[in-house]
Amino acid sequence: MAIGYICQRKFQLHIQTLARLNIYFLVPGFIFVRLYETSIQLNIFMKILSFILLYVFILYIVVKLIAKVLKLTHGTEAVFSNSVLFFNSGNYGVPVNDLVFRSDPFAASIQVIFLMFQNIFIFTYGIFSLQAVDSGKLQALLAYLRMPVIYALLLGLFLGAFNVSVPGFILVPANYIADAMIALALFTLGAQVANIKFTSGLGLVYVSLFLRLIIGPFIALGMIYTIGLTGITAQAVLIASSMPTSVNSAVIAEEYGNHPDVAAQIVLFSTLFSSITVTFVIYLSKVLF
Repeated sequence: MAIGYICQRKFQLHIQTLARLNIYFLVPGFIFVRLYETSIQLNIFMKILSFILLYVFILYIVVKLIAKVLKLTHGTEAVFSNSVLFFNSGNYGVPVNDLVFRSDPFAASIQVIFLMFQNIFIFTYGIFSLQAVDSGKLQALLAYLRMPVIYALLLGLFLGAFNVSVPGFILVPANYIADAMIALALFTLGAQVANIKFTSGLGLVYVSLFLRLIIGPFIALGMIYTIGLTGITAQAVLIASSMPTSVNSAVIAEEYGNHPDVAAQIVLFSTLFSSITVTFVIYLSKVLF
């Protein structure tokens, strides 16, 4: 991340190109390899998906209540809501999962489920909350269907489930791509942070940080005990739920001109402070589970 930050400040790299390398090249390869190497049972998949849906729903209720207390305008409420509901499951969550669990395929598959849900969620509800027009909804859906991530997910699940042997001339380069993902994802995140500029009005930023980085993990912890998750499953779910605000929340705010300065500030401070909170959550997951 530090190298990405320095390179961006010095060379003014094209962030969109770096992002596209991640989205269209490295992340699909990573997801395909990780899912092909493991077999996640349907009941586990449904349990994780149900957890995510309930977790986001609880956060949504909390955000709506706080927005009413703070008497936020519709536009500010949308940015605030997105900053709490959308967390960085991709170029932050995937590397963290890979490092904590030492490339364990099962733990990676749980993170991938979080990543897929967040991708769908941010490009549907996230955009709809900022621009409530039919053409925007259709474009968001079509854009998502053009992303190779979903097809890499389905292909990896299918080949892994039916024990289909992938030839070496495909699997070996696929592993090279997967291994490269962590480094470039963190590099890209550092470059993205270098481009963020902040001004004033940090009150809402602090509230967002408190909800995303502190309240969010504690809600997830309570749900884990309630549902009865244990072991690596509980650890991976708790850590995945503690990620900072997604950079894409600032990207769509910029694209639709809805308080992009506030959204960018939240992403910047959330990413910085998460180095402390996520570290604590990782330690907590090891102690409790």
